[in-house]
Amino acid sequence: MEKKLRIGKIPYVNLYPIYQTIQSKSDCAGYEFVEGVPSQLNRMLREGQLDVSPSSSIEYIRTPHLYQLIDGHSISCSGCIASILLFSPVPIENLNNKQIFVTSQSETSIALLQIVLKIFYRIDCNLIVTDKPENVDGAAFFLIGDDALKMHKKLSINNDSLLIYDLGELWADHTNLPFVFALWIARRDIYQDNYKRQLLIKFIADLDSARDSFRSDIFLISGSNCIRDFMTKEEVISYWNKINYNLTDSHKESLELFSRYLRQISYL
Repeated sequence: MEKKLRIGKIPYVNLYPIYQTIQSKSDCAGYEFVEGVPSQLNRMLREGQLDVSPSSSIEYIRTPHLYQLIDGHSISCSGCIASILLFSPVPIENLNNKQIFVTSQSETSIALLQIVLKIFYRIDCNLIVTDKPENVDGAAFFLIGDDALKMHKKLSINNDSLLIYDLGELWADHTNLPFVFALWIARRDIYQDNYKRQLLIKFIADLDSARDSFRSDIFLISGSNCIRDFMTKEEVISYWNKINYNLTDSHKESLELFSRYLRQISYL
């Protein structure tokens, strides 16, 4: 069987334009896309079931010896991102010693929530990881990705009184830096396999091209049926315009600060 480059694929709207551009405009014969939420892809990459993937920032921070950073790429925001959200029946400063039910899909976002609570607001909460945090009546809950987008829209339609906190916005307010939720990283050991190394070089070129060109086709991409089932075309475009797919010096500075904060709260 021909070897293929095993590429993690996050099934959220945030990365849809990147994957869609690569799969529609590149020769993907040597690629195998493996779908999973961030926490699943982190584990698969760590265990060698994937070769390259967008991965939670904390995965790279925790085990950089395993990975080669693909420079110039991230999933980041400078302020509001609209898909990393804390929903609360009371103001956040009143959550001290309360329970917050959190998604199991991303460790970086949970770590960021801990930083927001412990460092920015100086409160302690009991975070309970569950597959359906929104199903616990009367409690604060935390969602990411498409689940957060859907819940926010549902609450807006129903005129619900829950308070909504955007963690990208809170990070920017307290640090004046962007926040890097995910990085593209590859396992270092695939560089020892010449065939896969060449495939990775090609994939990085495709990734560069997708990042730099997808916005020229953004109206066409935003019309996909798999997105339009819960967001209008205008909502999708507005959301993508909040996301930064680059990795600049300010992003790297933010990663260093995130790492320091993680150590400060004994998360690492």
